[in-house]
Amino acid sequence: MTPLLSTRGLSRHFGGLRAVDNVDFTLMPGEIRAVIGPNGAGKTTFVSLVSGRIQPSSGAIIFDGDDITGLPAYARVRRGIAYTFQITSVFANLSAYANVALPVQLTLSDRRSAGAIKAGVMSALERTGLADRADMPAGQLSYGHQRLLEVAMGLALKPRLLILDEPTQGLADSEIDNFIALVREIARDATVLLIEHNMPVVMQLAHRITVFNAGKILAEGTPGQIRENAAVQEAYLGTAPRSKRT
Repeated sequence: MTPLLSTRGLSRHFGGLRAVDNVDFTLMPGEIRAVIGPNGAGKTTFVSLVSGRIQPSSGAIIFDGDDITGLPAYARVRRGIAYTFQITSVFANLSAYANVALPVQLTLSDRRSAGAIKAGVMSALERTGLADRADMPAGQLSYGHQRLLEVAMGLALKPRLLILDEPTQGLADSEIDNFIALVREIARDATVLLIEHNMPVVMQLAHRITVFNAGKILAEGTPGQIRENAAVQEAYLGTAPRSKRT
């Protein structure tokens, strides 16, 4: 099977800091891949490179067989890469409905079709459990629900690759099980790459886990393999609190 996403020698330097350092990475279609690691490991920089928010210092990014290294973020969205941010970026003064309507329109050939827009918006809101808050200003939603609204906005783009950066941050314990079920449902139609600090969520969700440390990949494997990896224990799992942001 051809990888959906791969990177070759991907690097990003900020002055003398090697935030991402010569990373070779492969993601298969339909996979749920978690990226973990301690603070400053390079995880968010890595997914920012993949999504096109920042450009690499060197290396290549291949998506579905095409080199997208030089493409801007909006062109990657059109190819099917959607990214939710580590810090919420919803339009606070617009309703939840309007926030989702904006990306829905990008997927429609007839952007004036009110019926098609409504169907797309409500589908995304229902999948994330926010349908009953459609008319609420996004800024009045709880932080956890703003995180879910961002996921809804990503789903509205009908992505082939959905990148989630700390998606469970702000979610109540009672909402986490629903989130896990949602990601599993998303993975029926899309590939999911997530940065996550909640290790029980990672261990339940991920097919495979990639561990970053100091800008490099320290280890990759199944949840069981990562749990038993001594180098990972020393660098992250054995020392970092589960609630610690990464």
